[in-house]
Amino acid sequence: MRGDRLISILLMLQSHGQMTAKELAEKLEVSERTIYRDMEALSGAGIPVFADRGKNGGWSLVEGYQTDLTGLKEAEIRALFVPGSPQLLEDLGLTRTSEDARNKLIASLPAIFRENAKDVWNRIHIDTSSWRDTKEKIASFEVLKNAIWENYKLDIVYQRADGQTNNYIVQPLGLVAKGSSWYLIAAKENGAIRNYRASRIQSAAPMKETFERPESFDIAQYWKTSKQAFIKALPTYEVWVKVAQEVLPRLSFANHFVRIIKSNPIDKEGWVPVKLAFDTQEEAKRYILGFANQMKVIEPEDLHFEILRIAEVTVSHYRIKK
Repeated sequence: MRGDRLISILLMLQSHGQMTAKELAEKLEVSERTIYRDMEALSGAGIPVFADRGKNGGWSLVEGYQTDLTGLKEAEIRALFVPGSPQLLEDLGLTRTSEDARNKLIASLPAIFRENAKDVWNRIHIDTSSWRDTKEKIASFEVLKNAIWENYKLDIVYQRADGQTNNYIVQPLGLVAKGSSWYLIAAKENGAIRNYRASRIQSAAPMKETFERPESFDIAQYWKTSKQAFIKALPTYEVWVKVAQEVLPRLSFANHFVRIIKSNPIDKEGWVPVKLAFDTQEEAKRYILGFANQMKVIEPEDLHFEILRIAEVTVSHYRIKK
């Protein structure tokens, strides 16, 4: 509703100081034209909003203005009290702090909302750990956290995915948790921002030299853009296979590297044609061989013959010689 959106705009401007119409439109999922109309409505209601023109301009409130809006809706209270991941809070050393903050927030709510807020913690639990609890070891996590808060440059020794080890001087801008894995977001000496998997940082030494954080850097927006670019750059190897009906449900619970692109109706022989996508041919071979005679390759033809070759080699390896 428009009233809720106007309040959201007011609170965002109060929190961020200045935002462009484009930024507000993206946050609120409306058009920039709608934002301009909302600004007119706020101004007409006596809210001191004004626009700075130019390259670094945007909408803001008159300096010193503070709204006395303190009301929270039921849905907003639920959103506020949805619990974080226990594992990630523990990694950050914020488990006890989070509990204390939660209790203080609950105590500050009107009595009518207090029990509702507590109930959120009994209905929703977020667990980002794996079933086998294969937690990544991060040698210098405390150093990374301290450097982020204190704006100290770091001298890191980093092992790349290919096993090669390199030394970098970086400016740590933040940490991102992807699942149960942590990534250090840092700027190199030439200003380029890169992602470093924290578990691959073999050592990190704080330097005496500090740095100035880029004022325009938004870690959430950066990660979103970086993730999209990474996904777009991933290789794709597509395969048409025929699958036995009884194993078709298992495809939805397969390993993460396979994606179901398309599924056709059952053919006359009782097989289900399915189009699968893998990152590499090697992943496709391992996956298809795991289904034995319950899956067969239709195309590409070279994969069909490669699966046949591997199967023949395997049979020959296990054949008992008399």
